[in-house]
Amino acid sequence: MFNRLATAFALPLLLAAALPAWAEVKASDVIGRAIDGFVRPAYASLDDRAKSLTTSMHRLCDAPSEQNLTAARTDFQATVEAWSVIEIVAFGPIKENNRQERMLYWPDRKSIGLRQVQAMLAAKDQTATDPAQLAGKSVATQGLGALEYVLFGDGAETLAKKDDPYRCAYGAAVAGNIAAIAGEVHAAWDKPDGFASEWANPGQQNPLYRDGTEAVTELVGVFVKELEMIRDVRLKGFLGAKSDADKPKQAIYWRSQNTANSLAGNLRGIDELFQASKIGDALPADAQWMAGSIYIQLANGAETAKSVTGPIDKALADPEQRDKLEHFALITSSLSTLIGTKMTAAFGLTAGFSSLDGD
Repeated sequence: MFNRLATAFALPLLLAAALPAWAEVKASDVIGRAIDGFVRPAYASLDDRAKSLTTSMHRLCDAPSEQNLTAARTDFQATVEAWSVIEIVAFGPIKENNRQERMLYWPDRKSIGLRQVQAMLAAKDQTATDPAQLAGKSVATQGLGALEYVLFGDGAETLAKKDDPYRCAYGAAVAGNIAAIAGEVHAAWDKPDGFASEWANPGQQNPLYRDGTEAVTELVGVFVKELEMIRDVRLKGFLGAKSDADKPKQAIYWRSQNTANSLAGNLRGIDELFQASKIGDALPADAQWMAGSIYIQLANGAETAKSVTGPIDKALADPEQRDKLEHFALITSSLSTLIGTKMTAAFGLTAGFSSLDGD
């Protein structure tokens, strides 16, 4: 069952047949390992990074300097990387109270969110410098996209001086809001009787997962849906079929040069989740080769994305770097076939794909 209300796409995974008995028996173990081995540690890491970012922003506001601005930008990058790893788990507590959209409002193809952030800075709305009040405003003004503009957008150089205290105060509030969301979701996943327990303990009395088939289908859906999101929404949103069709300013985190870092983090998250869950071990003996191939391709894909450096517009203009991005797209396509077609078939599932809403 998939209930992700994504604004960019919908990708249902259709159950073709019940999972074989051997998989049904192991479902709770697989999900338990996914939660304890990946989801909880990844959210704990995001929580830690976001707290450090908030501290850095307050330090910058208290003592504006190039050194403190650099430190805040470094912590921003670390937070983006931590979020990119765990954002692939786009269900559960992150879907409550608009947390996902508040953490990252993207894509913003018509620059609606950008204009709202710019308007906030121009108006110097003092209520936006309080994280609690900011949390009730537009989702576009309170997450990573907004903070990226504060730290790297037009006028960001004033943060190193005392010329624009409002910009820094607003940025600190955004960082505080990001930390609050990360903390809430971290705590929700750690609750003994919370969502994690429902996912790991399917049953007829469970309101979300009636059996192991539905619980494992949710996990497999992460791999299938997120691979397509990474390739067709994140990557192909700026990488054209040919270089003259590239759109570097449509790339996520282009201002902070974190586009490739984010793509690498997304794939690393899938890799870590796949390994932590050990779902590959549940494959039939004659399909065990798939797990090894998936491991290799996920690692290679993350390394390929990580090797793309510098501003994304310059990377796209460099044939060698652009080739790496195209290779990354090929790897994700191969993984989509391997996981979304072959592995799901081995589990008795059929992946039914619908086109992405790319408008």
